[in-house]
Amino acid sequence: MSFIDVLAIYSIFAIWSLLFLNIVLSIGGYIYIMGMYRTDGHQPVLEYPMVTVMVPAHNESIVLRKTMEALLKFDYPKDRYEIIVVNDNSTDDSAQVLKTIQQKNPSARIIIINTDHVAGGKGKSNALNIALSMASGSVIAIYDADNTPEKQALRILVENLMSDDRLGAVIGKFRTRNKYASLLTRFVNIETLAYQCMNQAGRYFFFKLCTIPGTNYVIRRELIDRMGGWDVNALAEDTEISFRLYRMGYYIKFIPQAVTWEQEPQKLKQWFKQRTRWVKGNLYVLKNNFKYAFDPEAGIMRLDVIYYALVYLMMFSSLIFSDMIFIIGILGLGHVTLGGFSSLLWEMAILLFVLNVAITLSVERNEFNLNNILLTFVMLFTYAKMWVLVVANGMIQGIRDALYQRETVWDKTERFEELAETVTKNTKQMWK
Repeated sequence: MSFIDVLAIYSIFAIWSLLFLNIVLSIGGYIYIMGMYRTDGHQPVLEYPMVTVMVPAHNESIVLRKTMEALLKFDYPKDRYEIIVVNDNSTDDSAQVLKTIQQKNPSARIIIINTDHVAGGKGKSNALNIALSMASGSVIAIYDADNTPEKQALRILVENLMSDDRLGAVIGKFRTRNKYASLLTRFVNIETLAYQCMNQAGRYFFFKLCTIPGTNYVIRRELIDRMGGWDVNALAEDTEISFRLYRMGYYIKFIPQAVTWEQEPQKLKQWFKQRTRWVKGNLYVLKNNFKYAFDPEAGIMRLDVIYYALVYLMMFSSLIFSDMIFIIGILGLGHVTLGGFSSLLWEMAILLFVLNVAITLSVERNEFNLNNILLTFVMLFTYAKMWVLVVANGMIQGIRDALYQRETVWDKTERFEELAETVTKNTKQMWK
């Protein structure tokens, strides 16, 4: 057996293992979400706690108006929540936009914190810690500056958090607001549904595990205080704080009825920067928590450590090797002797990938259609390949930063003005 055959066997085994795992998670997620959709997501609450909604914002004037309008429309008791916006060392007109919104809503509890380059401009975690120092709520809700949550989202999240003392946090679902803007945003929309929302639901269904996303979640204030706030060195502050909640003995619940709509990168350059930041952040968390994969006292959280290791190590390496084998074959430098058996497995893997996405799309209105199924085939040979480049870039940057002891830098995602027809199209879908 040649070296190329060994690489081929490893790649096939790794890809099939991860595809099988994702299929299982998708089936579990489907069962959980469809069961949840038979309810309205609400839980009875004797008294609604005070909630502080925190919005970190750096040069976000393009999207802040829509976000603030949505936050002010929550059906949560008006006297039981406040909004703290950290205008974090912005150089655009965010301060004036926020001041105008504050003046137009005198009865709302809106606190605006304008930071300079000394106190601010150090990333999302630092901005959240600044907001936390001013917060009066016993429950903290986080929304990114590009989010337009549906009006019932906050109430559903808080009600579920209050229903179980073992819950440290409750997360909702996020959807792509600008999915019609470009081919890239259509890919992101499918990826978000398949590998974020559905995987979260599946992991929660089977193991009571799911990680906090960067937005549309609530968390108990006392736990944040006990942790000492957000880790300013963590680019993926959401994943990092999830693992700390696990270690404290709490779990995190996913509620699909609590929905927020967010703006995704429309251009490849912005998407590449954002995803590189995610990779660096998740690898930082994996490095700090990998030891728990072998610690029996770590309990069920070990599965999430292993899951992240599989995605960022096993999946990444198998895709690299499979591409190498393809290039070597094209150049005539070697070939796989497994022949038709290998080809059959690759073809079946493609069908399994599409099946996995199809299961996901079937639970969403207007998403399960021929167009999205065809896009899934295209994704496999384009978007998935870009993911490999992102992970490689994130690893290289992470190693370089460690070697040269560089300070962690938050690479903000650029925002775009949304076309009226795009917003209208998504809004119609939102309320169908």
